[in-house]
Amino acid sequence: MAPATRVVRALWTGGCALAWRLGGRPQPLLPTQSRAGFAGAAGGQGPVAAARKGSPRLLGAAALALGGALGLYHTARWHLRAQDLHAERSAVQLSLSSRLQLTLYQYKTCPFCSKVRAFLDFHALPYQVVEVNPVRRAEIKFSSYRKVPILVAQEGESSQQLNDSSVIISALKTYLVSGQPLEEIITYYPAMKAVNDQGKEVTEFGNKYWLMLNEKEAQQVYSGKEARTEEMKWRQWADDWLVHLISPNVYRTPTEALASFDYIVREGKFGAVEGAVAKYMGAAAMYLISKRLKSRHRLQDNVREDLYEAADKWVAAVGKDRPFMGGQKPNLADLAVYGVLRVMEGLDAFDDLMQHTHIQPWYLRVERAITEASPAH
Repeated sequence: MAPATRVVRALWTGGCALAWRLGGRPQPLLPTQSRAGFAGAAGGQGPVAAARKGSPRLLGAAALALGGALGLYHTARWHLRAQDLHAERSAVQLSLSSRLQLTLYQYKTCPFCSKVRAFLDFHALPYQVVEVNPVRRAEIKFSSYRKVPILVAQEGESSQQLNDSSVIISALKTYLVSGQPLEEIITYYPAMKAVNDQGKEVTEFGNKYWLMLNEKEAQQVYSGKEARTEEMKWRQWADDWLVHLISPNVYRTPTEALASFDYIVREGKFGAVEGAVAKYMGAAAMYLISKRLKSRHRLQDNVREDLYEAADKWVAAVGKDRPFMGGQKPNLADLAVYGVLRVMEGLDAFDDLMQHTHIQPWYLRVERAITEASPAH
């Protein structure tokens, strides 16, 4: 395979896997299993003393004031308790995250790598980045798994390698919530060999969208089983559908393909000669390959329409009554969709997406949440 084509296939493309049931391992909590819901904040109606004489308007005003005061009291008590719980959980997560030394091997413009960075930044997990040369890939010669992202987690004397973006995210989130040893957690996501539609052997990972939590731990993360099922569904949608709309859109025309590879070369790790070859030969190759991708995924003649429809479908799923799919803060599905779309920033496809869909307010909210939470790199 020519170096330029290898670059093309490595950067804005990737595969995905279906979730498999884990045999012989602790099973994930199934959506049909019962769990207790979160208790709502108690509220009460203020007592009003009965009086046969006096002004009804005055009594009504007094009742309203007393009821309002009690309402404010309960609201303040709930808010302070929520802050205490958040502080407790943050302290636990800080203690756990401080044990880890994380190194992310990536291509900056890869949507799967962008997903992992969004997760790490939102959860304030410090990490080192190693940009991989997409032609030689010498930076990951230590690994038999030859795709990125790869995350190496050092915990004391133990070092663990995590492969596949969704496995990395699920394993680390499980670690932060449960405190189980990371060495044990990664056994819940076994690698399995499979043959894809093109007859090529690929590596799939079981349970990749599951968080391996007991019922009590799951209640810390999810408001109910529907929220858990929803998050898993849309994480898989980001991998199975949304990510495959990126390449056909950023390489839609020769001009867009050249602009995309100019961005890839500028942000990636290339030598001078490799960069020139990648920019011009890669752009030409990917422009042609994008047409095959359009046919393979049965996209419309104007692939922008598929991108617009996907974005508006996501916005409709989030709805108007919550800022994020996760409610008041982004969940793993929010971070996955944001991470995939973020790799188009600065390109025509991204500008068109913001202009012709309703996704921009949600996108900016996630961006702000990550910026406020993330440490500087």
